[in-house]
Amino acid sequence: MSGTFHHHRIGPLPPFLAAPSSEAVTRVRMPTGDHMWLITDYAVGRAALADTRLSRAAATHPDAPKWGSVDLSPNSIMSLDGADHARLRRVAAAAFTSARATAQAAVIEEAADALLDQLQAAGPGADLVSGYASPLPMAALSALLGVPAADRPVFDAAVTALFDMTPQGIRRRGRHILTLIQYMSSLIERKRDAPEQDLLSALVRVEQSGEMSRTELVNLGLALLMAGYETTAHQLSLAILELLTGDALAGQSVEETVEELLRTTPSTPISFPRVAVEDLVLGGTTVRRGEAVIVSLLHCNHDAEVFGASGAKSDARRPAHLTFGHGAHRCMGAPLVLLQMKIALTRLWQRFPELRLAPEDGAVVWREGLATRGVSRLVVEW
Repeated sequence: MSGTFHHHRIGPLPPFLAAPSSEAVTRVRMPTGDHMWLITDYAVGRAALADTRLSRAAATHPDAPKWGSVDLSPNSIMSLDGADHARLRRVAAAAFTSARATAQAAVIEEAADALLDQLQAAGPGADLVSGYASPLPMAALSALLGVPAADRPVFDAAVTALFDMTPQGIRRRGRHILTLIQYMSSLIERKRDAPEQDLLSALVRVEQSGEMSRTELVNLGLALLMAGYETTAHQLSLAILELLTGDALAGQSVEETVEELLRTTPSTPISFPRVAVEDLVLGGTTVRRGEAVIVSLLHCNHDAEVFGASGAKSDARRPAHLTFGHGAHRCMGAPLVLLQMKIALTRLWQRFPELRLAPEDGAVVWREGLATRGVSRLVVEW
């Protein structure tokens, strides 16, 4: 069963997540008024994420239960099942070469050092969200996709606006998505005319070979952008906050520390909904065809039977956390996220070994959100 976690370090959660039942599978009401089955047990959740009877494609149908006003495009790689999903995933995975990941390390190190230089020059009392955790993944993503330096301000503004979850920001979301689609389309045309060594150029070559359509290429570019920026920026902020306020993770390697931070404080608290394409039983509960299921990655990652009540020390024998998902839709960018976090955290503490939270009120401001957790402000001293 789900273990306890420190709510003062977890931040605000939607009501259906804040007080789950002791059952492995519970019927909960979404902000839309629709009902879904919520899984909080690790074993049941892990199995559900890999169960082909639970469909991501069916969850994008207009009549399917919805968790919020914004849903992914039915053509997105995150919304597909079966052969189409496998084909696009194979194409995208081939573009994520180890050489590309190695090249990313140098980009991330250079960007991290430049941002830390700026923070040091500005002096203590810096906000690590706006000064480090948000711009770092943006720089890495721009380099990965091959966004030219001259386009960065427009690109950054559109991406940042897209993830503005204030009521005002949500109202304008459609316009920002359109801006990004237009930008991605124009960038693809430029890569077609003058290919480079970046990921988008590699994907354009795949499209030219006939393995995917133009629409799929634009959607894949946007999916990589949306998955790669917001979740990574929040994940980095949450990891820094946990290191500043949580229990010391002594005696662990950097890799073990990063994995443990991903487990205890995932920026993605819940999986995307999946809809049952036939009746099935999950954790002793019958889920009917057409009903939706979501997995609380947060609660599964804190399952005391799997990870121990204290969870302070990772154990090589225990199962993997579910922060990156599991099964066919497991996050393809996981190695890049791990790389960014390892470099970002190492560089930050090397530069500021005495790093601590600022004593002021409002040093930590949690953001309200459904699909992602994070802080909008994290003020530190050194």
